[in-house]
Amino acid sequence: MSLSMYQASVPVFVQILTALSTVLDKAQAHAAARKIDPGVLLAARLAPDMFPLTSQVQIACDFAKGAATRLAGAKVPSWPDNEKSFADLGERISKTIDFVQAFKPAQIDGSEARDVTISVAGQAVTFKGRPYLIHYVMPNFYFHATVAYAILRHNGVELGKRNFVGKVPGMSS
Repeated sequence: MSLSMYQASVPVFVQILTALSTVLDKAQAHAAARKIDPGVLLAARLAPDMFPLTSQVQIACDFAKGAATRLAGAKVPSWPDNEKSFADLGERISKTIDFVQAFKPAQIDGSEARDVTISVAGQAVTFKGRPYLIHYVMPNFYFHATVAYAILRHNGVELGKRNFVGKVPGMSS
């Protein structure tokens, strides 16, 4: 049996975003326990030319939202990037999870050859659905989720790989 476009996207987004939400909860508890202004962690970066934690979470959510929508052949909704707290980021993740889970497999499956046009660095780029998902969306989604995790780990939040991966469907404990 082959892996469908839906199976390769929505459940993966849900798994990693759910884990990211838990990571953010741990970061908020870390800040409270150590009397660190949460804004310090929210604005933290791995390097001066990289986006801060808040943006990394927003972008990961945007990749999940955008991919599910484009693969379903729908118009991507625009959400403001106005999150200012860990609670706000948790709400954005929850909203994203609910949004992508609203898509049914029949809306996304069969999108392997669908044309998907996006703007990359101000240039229109067109992909077929499968390479869009596998070679563009997933690496970018994982990159931003990983950087968010790494920012927090670098700033002392006690995290391990299991925190990043989260609950793996079908894996026994």
